[in-house]
Amino acid sequence: MSGGAAMVHRKTVAVIGGGVSGLAAAKAFDERGHRVIGFERSHDFGGVWELSRSYPDVQTQSPKDLYRFTDHPMPADFPEWPKGPQVHAYLHGYAAKHRLGRLFQLNTSITAMDRRTDGKPGWTLTIEEAGRTRQQDFDFVAVCTGQFSEKNVISHPGQDAFIARGGQVMHSSDYTDPTLARGKRVVVLGGSKSATDIAVNAAKNGAAQVTMVYRENVWRVPYFVGGINFKHLLYMRAQEMQFNSWGRSPAQKTMAALTKPLVWANFRGLETLLKLQLGLKKWDMVPDTPIEKAASCSLPIVTPGLFESFRDGSVKPVRGTIDRYEGDDAVLSTGDRVGCDIVVLAVGWKLGVPFLNSDARAKLIEPDGQYRVYRLAVNPDLPDMGFVGFNSSFCTVLSAEMIANWLVRYADGQLARQPTAAEMNANIDAMLRWRRKERPAAQVYGGLCSAPFHFKHFDEVLEDVGARVRKKGNPLSETFRYPDASAYGQYLASAPQYMAQ
Repeated sequence: MSGGAAMVHRKTVAVIGGGVSGLAAAKAFDERGHRVIGFERSHDFGGVWELSRSYPDVQTQSPKDLYRFTDHPMPADFPEWPKGPQVHAYLHGYAAKHRLGRLFQLNTSITAMDRRTDGKPGWTLTIEEAGRTRQQDFDFVAVCTGQFSEKNVISHPGQDAFIARGGQVMHSSDYTDPTLARGKRVVVLGGSKSATDIAVNAAKNGAAQVTMVYRENVWRVPYFVGGINFKHLLYMRAQEMQFNSWGRSPAQKTMAALTKPLVWANFRGLETLLKLQLGLKKWDMVPDTPIEKAASCSLPIVTPGLFESFRDGSVKPVRGTIDRYEGDDAVLSTGDRVGCDIVVLAVGWKLGVPFLNSDARAKLIEPDGQYRVYRLAVNPDLPDMGFVGFNSSFCTVLSAEMIANWLVRYADGQLARQPTAAEMNANIDAMLRWRRKERPAAQVYGGLCSAPFHFKHFDEVLEDVGARVRKKGNPLSETFRYPDASAYGQYLASAPQYMAQ
């Protein structure tokens, strides 16, 4: 133990989830000397990248040098945007490098989580494995199930009769066999990246007809904007400063007011470029909301081949939603009837922590669905627990690793300045006001999204952990380059180090 840190006692820590966030949390707590027991309900690591949960042609929305851990670059021979099996292999490589497999129990689910009744701090988890249930006490629990663990399953009138006639209705995560689409009439409900990926995949694999039914127009960003990799445009600190972030000082607000015309012109230029490059007007897909107000974790990347499939007719976009099924048709809210054999519901995932009891959930989630979390990681009214992966972003892996390192120090009382419950609640209230009043787009995913404010979020994390180095020495590189994962590993290493005993 160094730096004069107080004695930190070794804790027994539960890590729930074995995806990106769970691996990051397991490493962070294990390397500090805690006894880590991880639980993954699947048969394998990977979370959304576990192969049985991945739809064909899934690939990252972020370039590989942004979608990585600080000490583990993606292989040089991986493409700029790796495919699902490559990401899965990468996560296995990271787990092997840090011997994380020894910490996890696979095929094991957590069904309940309640405060301990023996008078000690911590939680009692109800654990289900191989049909048997047991309970185990933990000093601290890291919930790492993220935002993509429970399917959002919806149904429409007439669906049972449609299925009885031989039709199929499935969640997007269940579309894992591309041969399903061959010769079939496919309807994809949704306009997200997963929806467009599946629509294009179905068309490529011989679907007789593909109809993409989506509710609203959103800005879509191609991998290359005007021939420039979008990581050089949308991930810069200089670009981030043009959005209305939280906690701006009077001087920053004054500067924003002075530069407002330039910022307005910058985003109108970007919108014009996207309209021309993608042909948004032709497809009646121009959003109503300005891109600077809409940018968040819900901003989808354009699936390669999407607009080409619109042009050749293999995918037909229709704005609306499914109202009901009649016979072999999906009847849309527009009144249109679309013949279908397979309906893929690309309608996302349910937010929540289902194993947390109702009293605890009421403390965590506001009536409007916004989460009460400090630094997107902890709730002061729910001690001895925290979340990794709730700080969703465009560089998810780095975000998870950053907050995992914050969380272990928080749990150990080793932040540079440990916040009080009153300070955390005041900050939470301020952040909720900002989301509701100043930046409505920040309410997406229950407010659990740090994008497009990666640098600001990381700045706060680094200040909290006491990092002595927080930025690159070259101001130009710091201002006009995307986040450097290796550099952030060095910044974290500059914080005081310690070991639990």
